[in-house]
Amino acid sequence: MEKVNFLNAIKTLRETSTKRKFEQTFDIIINLQNLDIKKESDRILLFTALPYLRGKKVRVGAFVDKELSTKAREACAKVVLKDDFKTYDEALIRTLLKEADIYIAQANIMPLVASTFGKILGQAGKMPNPKAGAVVPPTAELKPIVERLQKTVRLETKGEASIKAPVGTEKMKDDEIAENMFAVYNAILQHMHEEKDNIKQVLVKLTMGKPVKVVEEKKWAR
Repeated sequence: MEKVNFLNAIKTLRETSTKRKFEQTFDIIINLQNLDIKKESDRILLFTALPYLRGKKVRVGAFVDKELSTKAREACAKVVLKDDFKTYDEALIRTLLKEADIYIAQANIMPLVASTFGKILGQAGKMPNPKAGAVVPPTAELKPIVERLQKTVRLETKGEASIKAPVGTEKMKDDEIAENMFAVYNAILQHMHEEKDNIKQVLVKLTMGKPVKVVEEKKWAR
C-alpha cells in the first residue's frame, strides 16, 4: 500500500459524499484476518503519533503532584492535583471524561491515579497509558509531550478483528490526511506477525458517508 492509494480514496470520498452542515471526520478502518482476538496475544492496543494534527483539538489532561503542577497548568486543558484526589467521588470523576480526550500522569503517583480513577477512566479508554508515553517522570517537560499526544491515535481491536481511527477533517489538505492514514496503516502493518497477510481490507470514510475501499494497484511483471 502506498500513499497515493489513500489519496485516490480520499478524492473519491470528496467527490461522492453528500455535503453536511458540519465538518466531518475522515476515518481509516483496517479489517484484519488470521487472528483470534479472544486470545490476548492476538489483541491489538498501540498508539502512534501522526505526522499532522487531526484537524480537531485534542485536549490533554494531567494527574500530577506539586513537582509538575506549574508545567501542567501551562500545557494541559485539565489538571488534577494529588492533594485533590480524595475529593473526587464517582460523579466528579465522570466529569473528567468530558474535560479531556487523553490524560497523562506523573509516574510516582500512578498507583494512586489507578486506584482512584481507573475504574471509570479505564472503561472509557482514557487512563494514562505508558504505551502512549503518557506516564511521565516528575522532572518531565510537559509541553512537547502534550504536543505529541495531540497527534497520537489509539489503535485497538475492540471485540472484533478491526481497527478504526480518526485521522483528519474535511478542512485539511488531502495530502495531510493521506499522510496520517499511511502512518496508521504502517503502524498496524509493522505490528502484525504476518504483516500484509493479517490485513484483509483497508477502508476510509467520512462521519456520515459510506466507506470507500483503498485499492492497491497491482504491479505487473514484464
